[in-house]
Amino acid sequence: MAVDEELLNRVTWKIPNALALVGSRAGDRRNAMTTSWITQLSMEPVLIGIGVDNTAVTHQLISEGGAFTVNLWDAEDTKVFVKFSKPAEDDGATLNGRPVRTATTGAPVFEEAIAWMDCSVRQAIDLGTHTLFIGEVVDAAINRDGVRAAAMSDTRMKYGGVKRH
Repeated sequence: MAVDEELLNRVTWKIPNALALVGSRAGDRRNAMTTSWITQLSMEPVLIGIGVDNTAVTHQLISEGGAFTVNLWDAEDTKVFVKFSKPAEDDGATLNGRPVRTATTGAPVFEEAIAWMDCSVRQAIDLGTHTLFIGEVVDAAINRDGVRAAAMSDTRMKYGGVKRH
């Protein structure tokens, strides 16, 4: 029995999801994108999983560069996520005007992130429209402790369910 697509969208949009910027780099090319498919997968070692659309620039850069960063953002400052729904403009010091620096792996970390994790890719699993990149946390920091990280529910954004044609 097939599940109604609109119902599937509405149900999957109710899954509580963090909202973050994922930084990536391959050679001289850097990018960042908004993502809501983030989860911890293991404690020893600490592994973080992110789902990335197979057609995204970030997918290419993570595949080639072998690393990514997860940048958690202040729940009171969610407008940033709209700017990173398309490939970022890189002027060498910023991505879309937001200051970044180079993490241990070479991927960009946002100076304004309330906390971040730098991950070295351990595995990539093609799951259809998206790839699950599994990264081991090799570096991390909290820049603003006590600040609540943004979640999808803090915005009017929706992502998930069935592929729109």
